[in-house]
Amino acid sequence: MRRLPFRRLVSLATLAVVGAATLGSTAACGDDTGDAAAGPVTLRLGYFPNITHAPAVVGVEKGIFKEKLGSDVTLETKTFNAGPAAIEAVFSGALDATYIGPNPTVNAFSKSKGEAVRVVSGAASGGVALVVKPDITSVEQLRGKKIATPQLGNTQDVALRYWLKEKGLNTTKEGGGDVTVVPQENAQTVDTFASGAIDGAWVPEPYVSRLVNAGGKVLVDERDLWPDRKFVITNLLVSTKFLKAHPDVVKKLVEGQVAANEFVNTKPDEAQQAISDHIGKITGKPLDVKLIKQAWPTLEFTNDPIASSLKTGLDHAVAVGLTQPVDLNGLYDLKFLNEVLKAQGKPEVTQP
Repeated sequence: MRRLPFRRLVSLATLAVVGAATLGSTAACGDDTGDAAAGPVTLRLGYFPNITHAPAVVGVEKGIFKEKLGSDVTLETKTFNAGPAAIEAVFSGALDATYIGPNPTVNAFSKSKGEAVRVVSGAASGGVALVVKPDITSVEQLRGKKIATPQLGNTQDVALRYWLKEKGLNTTKEGGGDVTVVPQENAQTVDTFASGAIDGAWVPEPYVSRLVNAGGKVLVDERDLWPDRKFVITNLLVSTKFLKAHPDVVKKLVEGQVAANEFVNTKPDEAQQAISDHIGKITGKPLDVKLIKQAWPTLEFTNDPIASSLKTGLDHAVAVGLTQPVDLNGLYDLKFLNEVLKAQGKPEVTQP
């Protein structure tokens, strides 16, 4: 048997030691955040197929997120019709990030005692109104009437109940009081309004426009109730666990959000068509572009999460007995957003 030269034996021994050390180091890392950049990453993103989530819809449809995330990140998307379902998906580990409304944001932060989620960007403001029968011309005429909201305790439900309370009309969670609040899915609202089962609804677009087209009129444009007519309707939320494990991916996601908003704001016609097409792919029926154009002026697509309005909304929910006070300290993490905005020469957003 041929013997290996001494130098070759030393080299092989060295390689064996180095290999063992490498394996030991890898094993020690386990599934911790140290593995974050070790290989391809999957980002699971949630959003709603509607106009108030336009940056998300356009970002997916036009491939903006995919481009910004790069080839090392696989984007998986899932759509939702209600905030609680999206939040449960985040809590269960089935979702890493989602576009979501302010009230589910607060509930998620509260439920996890401030641990599970962070808001990393805004997305949209406005796009909500109270639409009523044409013969209702004042708040006092709502006494004894039935008004729909999308869900008990959701953002629009809180807004309606607080506004009524401010006007001296009370409501109860059970549907009693001076005004009967009827929580129901937005998809049902146009039919129940047309049939006379309800007298109005406090809803987001495009249901505001649909109700107006069904013969209703806007009694309250919610923008008129807020400073500078701005209030958060959609923000971008991420799992704290994913944020810690993959900060580079979250920054790329925020870059995608900023780019999507830029597209929405500078190319509205293309954005509206993209929304129509994308909703068609999901539901089997494209959303009428004329309806999108009708709703468009009531919305502002902004990267600012308008944190002050979320805090005020929480105060309103407490005032009408739908939630308990929550310390929101730590909810916002806008460092990546401000890095992206600064790099593009855009104004930074004040960190709450």
